[in-house]
Amino acid sequence: MSVFLFKRFLTFVATLLGASIVVFLALEILPGDPAQVMSGTDAPPEVVENLRRKLGLDRPPLERYFAWVGGLLQGDLGISYAYSTPVGELIAERMKVTLPLALIAMALTTVAALALGLFAAQRHGRLGDVGIMGVSQLGIAIPNFWFGILLILLFAVKLQWVAAGGFPGWEEGVWPAIRALLLPAIALATVQAAILARITRSAVLEVLREDFVRTARAKGLSRRRALWTHVLRNALIPVITIMGLQFSNLLAGTIVVENVFYLPGLGRLIFQAISNRDLIVVKDAVLLLAAMVVAVNFVVDLLYAVIDPRLKAHDV
Repeated sequence: MSVFLFKRFLTFVATLLGASIVVFLALEILPGDPAQVMSGTDAPPEVVENLRRKLGLDRPPLERYFAWVGGLLQGDLGISYAYSTPVGELIAERMKVTLPLALIAMALTTVAALALGLFAAQRHGRLGDVGIMGVSQLGIAIPNFWFGILLILLFAVKLQWVAAGGFPGWEEGVWPAIRALLLPAIALATVQAAILARITRSAVLEVLREDFVRTARAKGLSRRRALWTHVLRNALIPVITIMGLQFSNLLAGTIVVENVFYLPGLGRLIFQAISNRDLIVVKDAVLLLAAMVVAVNFVVDLLYAVIDPRLKAHDV
């Protein structure tokens, strides 16, 4: 087990290092000058140059990269160019919105997809199966931002059950905060749940055709008991793989959905930082998202070993 964990940890570190290089290079070659944006288009060249030196933009790219990574390793994320505030404080404040939003959306995705996928697999070829697959195909085709707008028109404008956007803050109470996140979470979860339901159905049907399931059924085990005792665990490996990828998509999807619902989350912070050419905020926030994605995949690898010990034994 220790060798298995060590290999996965090395992969985690290498992927994160590669992500930091890609993020830094991508932002360094973008057109535009943060110092010029902050100074204004009419600012004298000497003012812009002084600001560039103050921000460290006059140093070689390799030196800036190592200074950035070194600061991250020490917990120093730098100072925002636009907000003149420590980036760590900005990100921590916005994560109070983005992380609960992604977790609620993932919970809705998991519950809905597993329930619908199992239901469809149990009724393979019948009306329930056909209906769920049809609805899931429709869910895959709908963009989450457009579905979010439809939810606003129905529940906020017409029914007036919830606010059209904004976030009251956790200090106003848990329920008001969660209530503000429900519509954007549903908008994020719809597409992912539709995909995962189809994957769950296919995985369950594939396992149901295995010899050990037929043997269990021949020994008198009921279809329902065989499904929950033998089939579901063996079908979870492809399902968990997709869930890990979907959490990554949910984090990326918050950038659009948070702007639709006017939520002060990390996605909206990245959008604003890109508009302001606040490179230090963009680099730190994007690398944080990358780290969360890599961490989720690391957890998925560990779950593989728990669900199927053969994978762990083979890796060792």
